[in-house]
Amino acid sequence: MSELIDVILERLQTFFDPKTLGTQLVDFMINLVVALITFATFYLAWIIIRLLLNRFLPKSRFDKTSQAFIKTILQYTILLLGLVNALSVMGVDTAGLLASLGIVGITIGFAARDAFSNLISGILIFLDRPFVIGDLVEVGENYGRVSQITLRSTRIITGDGKMLAVPNAEIINKTVTSYTNFPHLRLDVEVTVGVNEKIEKVRQILFEVIQEDPDYLQEPPARVVITQLNDYNVALELQVWIKDERIHIEKRFELREKIFNDLTEKQIEMPLETIQLTPLTVNMAQGQLPEKMNE
Repeated sequence: MSELIDVILERLQTFFDPKTLGTQLVDFMINLVVALITFATFYLAWIIIRLLLNRFLPKSRFDKTSQAFIKTILQYTILLLGLVNALSVMGVDTAGLLASLGIVGITIGFAARDAFSNLISGILIFLDRPFVIGDLVEVGENYGRVSQITLRSTRIITGDGKMLAVPNAEIINKTVTSYTNFPHLRLDVEVTVGVNEKIEKVRQILFEVIQEDPDYLQEPPARVVITQLNDYNVALELQVWIKDERIHIEKRFELREKIFNDLTEKQIEMPLETIQLTPLTVNMAQGQLPEKMNE
């Protein structure tokens, strides 16, 4: 590192030498212009390649996730080559510079370990492919559709239109629930009825709710199961498969509303747990408390 500083100081002294300042300045400006043209050439090459990729990749066998990964890798590679060549034109020994920056790179690496972790995690997501662009996923408390996968983060569009940029390292270290890996998705809707209600009657009402809806599958068949028994109610769960996972959110809301309306119309009791509180009466005029409180 000290050798690099010595070289920089020596070049600065030579550059600002009054005897050679004019010549050095002209050479520097020429090299600077050539370096800018060199980098601009690589940048223009990337723009042309990107246009070609946008035209031909959608017709290839690669899915959207692979296409995005290919574009990102090519972009960083081409622009990095452009930067290295531009520095070479300026007279910078890029090989020596990279070697000299090794120790600095290690120091920066510790400071930027989170960014590096996200980078590696982005590559692992592409290789492992727990989800792809367009999938409906749940990562921790984040739920929505994957719109973009970059080397730093994964972009998720939520049901209310928000865009979440979730760091890739966070995704790698959490359980990812995908709702799109299979063509169909099962909806589970829970309802509670009174203990005196006939389960078979309630089951028939729930089946009638989904019977005429073409969005639900006949096979596998829907079923109603008991999930919990209490002193005051019985918890039932309607399990039904839908044809298109993309509509499962709105179908869930719709199904809950239909179930509630039908059970109410058929006068099915849907009690909730209640706690009865008896107020404590104190005769303040006589200054007396209940016997148990005096003990």
